[in-house]
Amino acid sequence: MSAAPKIMVSLRVNGALHEVALRPSATLLDALRDELHLTGSHRGCDMGTCGCCTVLLDGKPILSCLTLAAEVENREITTIEGLHEAEKLHPVQEAFLSSGGSQCGFCTPGFIMTSVALLRENDDPSEEEIREAISGNMCRCTGYVKIVDAVQMAAAELRGEKGEVDVPVGTGIRGRRNDDGSGTVLGAFRGKRPSRPSGKESGK
Repeated sequence: MSAAPKIMVSLRVNGALHEVALRPSATLLDALRDELHLTGSHRGCDMGTCGCCTVLLDGKPILSCLTLAAEVENREITTIEGLHEAEKLHPVQEAFLSSGGSQCGFCTPGFIMTSVALLRENDDPSEEEIREAISGNMCRCTGYVKIVDAVQMAAAELRGEKGEVDVPVGTGIRGRRNDDGSGTVLGAFRGKRPSRPSGKESGK
């Protein structure tokens, strides 16, 4: 039995139009990774349960592993590669980097894309709203605490709150946005910060 003939599909990705020859059954994830070589969108479960493949379609998060490429012709697709501007990371990317919101990093692009979509609609989300928004994304490393912290840090940045930003969620990461746009983590702790032992207590 011969394979189905390929079809030409027009995909607008990160502001650029691409004409690609695809199998009719090819998913958007197939097209992004195999044809356009945009490998930031990760292939995880291929069943729509992990969220690693999340991209934005007309600004809304979708699972590219469950979306046929032919169904999104000439619509605006944004991948993790399309977030930065002039070599500068998006505030959400910076926040994940600064707060330790990613560990192995495999799930991070999906979380970032979902978070970007959330903050475009709500620049001051509560912890509950953040957790609801990212509920379709799975992480096996961080326990989600620092991910929520990262989204709140990014939200503060996008609201234009410069200087020190307190993030009272989870571990209580405190971050500072510097004037040059870089991020500095001031510390991470849960509850009362332990006191430093005296010389006698430390055996000195």
